[in-house]
Amino acid sequence: MATTVLRGDRLVLRYGRTTVVDDVSVELPPGHVTALVGPNGSGKSTLLRSLVRLHRADGGEVRLGEHTVSLLSARRFAREVTLFAQSRQAPHGLTVSEVVAFGRHPHRRRFAGPSPADRAAIDHAMRLTGVHEMAGRPVGELSGGEMQRVWLAACLAQQTGVVLLDEPTNHLDLRYQIETLDLVRDLADEHGAAVGIVLHDLDHAARIADTLLLLHAGRIHAAGDPLDVLTAGHLSEVYGLRVDVEVDTRTGRLRIDPVGRHSARTRTTGKKP
Repeated sequence: MATTVLRGDRLVLRYGRTTVVDDVSVELPPGHVTALVGPNGSGKSTLLRSLVRLHRADGGEVRLGEHTVSLLSARRFAREVTLFAQSRQAPHGLTVSEVVAFGRHPHRRRFAGPSPADRAAIDHAMRLTGVHEMAGRPVGELSGGEMQRVWLAACLAQQTGVVLLDEPTNHLDLRYQIETLDLVRDLADEHGAAVGIVLHDLDHAARIADTLLLLHAGRIHAAGDPLDVLTAGHLSEVYGLRVDVEVDTRTGRLRIDPVGRHSARTRTTGKKP
């Protein structure tokens, strides 16, 4: 269970001379899901990568509890924080269980084989992500969606208190999208993890987030409860098109409807009324 907070304070992040994140602060407390949303190029993934030391900050700092993360050893940091990245190369010649076992490296002593705790963590992670039955399959035989779940299992096997996920539902079919979202909520609710997640699907973000950060052009446009952030005004301004938002009176969920040029077409005829 997480006992510390991961936070970025007034971060400035650049690619060369181009500033992509400007004076942004984010805090990930235990037992809480924080979702980063916004259009392409708004700085979401770069911000997430900076929290795991994969993108050097040109201003501000990242702290894990009382520690500046740049001063922590890689092994110590990996025992506390894990990142599920958007794209990874599938390693050739390895099985699913061998790839999931990568997540246990921060916990293993040098040259030591897997312990009973390692094997239990690997098995548990594979069952949570639905890849247990393919444990012995070469990863080169897997589809993109299957490989996505394998990498997610490797992250879960790491058993960290802070879990960062960059578009984890990408490439997944409907069933596994929902199961992944449920798993994200379980990480916070049942295991007390501090979760930071980048999502493009605003309905998904509204479904699972305690706090939303809506980014635009490298800055925070709005932050807070999903109901306060995902408003028609905020979304229309940030995405540059009309977005209608309403609350479903039966479920209490937000219904987000981007209005395009063909939005008025009827379902039965395909023609405008």
